[in-house]
Amino acid sequence: MDVKLSRGILSSWRGVLAAAVLGLVVAGCQVSDLPKHMKPLSPKLVAKIDRMNMTKTSPILVRIFKEESELEVWKETREGKYALLETYEICAWSGELGPKKKEGDRQSPEGFYTIYPAQMNPKSSYHLAFNLGFPNAYDQSLGRTGSFLMVHGDCSSRGCYAMEDEQIEEIYALGREAFRGGQRAFQVQAFPFRMTPENMAKHHDNPNMPFWSMLKEGYDHFEVTSQEPQVAVCGHRYVFNAEAPAGQSFRASSACPDYQVPQDIWFAVASKQRRDNELVQQILAQKERREQREEDWEARKARIAGILGRDNDDAAAASPADATAPAAPKATGGETAPAAAPAEDDDAARMMLIASGVPVPEPSPRESSERVVPAPGQQAEDGDEAAKSTALALVPEAANGAIGLGRRAASGTAEKVGDAFSRVNSVMPWK
Repeated sequence: MDVKLSRGILSSWRGVLAAAVLGLVVAGCQVSDLPKHMKPLSPKLVAKIDRMNMTKTSPILVRIFKEESELEVWKETREGKYALLETYEICAWSGELGPKKKEGDRQSPEGFYTIYPAQMNPKSSYHLAFNLGFPNAYDQSLGRTGSFLMVHGDCSSRGCYAMEDEQIEEIYALGREAFRGGQRAFQVQAFPFRMTPENMAKHHDNPNMPFWSMLKEGYDHFEVTSQEPQVAVCGHRYVFNAEAPAGQSFRASSACPDYQVPQDIWFAVASKQRRDNELVQQILAQKERREQREEDWEARKARIAGILGRDNDDAAAASPADATAPAAPKATGGETAPAAAPAEDDDAARMMLIASGVPVPEPSPRESSERVVPAPGQQAEDGDEAAKSTALALVPEAANGAIGLGRRAASGTAEKVGDAFSRVNSVMPWK
């Protein structure tokens, strides 16, 4: 018995000694010496995880936005809600906005994908990678083809989402730790852009909008619940947090069963979608009004330019230059005297030029007894009221308050001003 006891004690000490030696080896090993897929999370990120009430091994979720070139990693808190942990800049992605449809189109996928441990690739030719699992059940139901669509390093893409090597190491480590903590698979949500009302309005006429509206439904489920949405496929479409009746299931290429969504989730998603749709319609209406105003103003300017052109042609035909006219008087010292200020009879032409947006010199000074009608104080709209107010300001006010041309006004000049107003009003509908 004493011999057996001695052997047991010796065996125990050997185990302790082996563990101590192993500890020394690990302690002496530098992080840079570890395989890239085994590198630990940085102390800074670990501190942030703890500060956000998460654990190193809590579940993760990934969101990708093509247009913004951003990849988000969300992590579950101790309360069971997901919170945004880190946002990484995507180094490169392929193609354009829209889903991948066939092998070789060099399009990066859009949709909802599930990443299992077997899809993690520590020996990737692109530093580190995980396979998105394209085509998923939805893609297959539409006959879409492709293979080896990854999120990887090396900043080079032929249909993948490429990151810098340092970034993919951290993303890979977050996934690895989540698997260690018991997460069976993490979800990747790949979107064309952030599914905001502004972006939905911006791309409203894109032929992919029906597909993107379906993706937005899943986006909204995550936004309102802060939990990973349960994704199923039926009737060639995604459904989210759907519960099939007993004995029925979801089949990608078959009609959807009469499923239900938990009432609280359904109500929250429906409310968000209603608000978002109202904003989209407001944005589109504002854009349409702005474009219409711009078109109207361009048409008015073109018509005014036409009127001015005809007036100039008529004036040139009626009053040819007099070749025998005396030269301009010279100022003392041999310098040419300054050009004379526009005559009173030029008011009609000046008003037309101002209405068309052409810079016009100030009118000649008037006698102190002549008053000028001030421009209206009302806010101008689209330049119409501004042009009219400027035109009115050129015409002095008579003693009785009516528009006139002062004491020196002749009936011929008044007729020209009246004619100018008529022509401006014909193409500028004052409000």
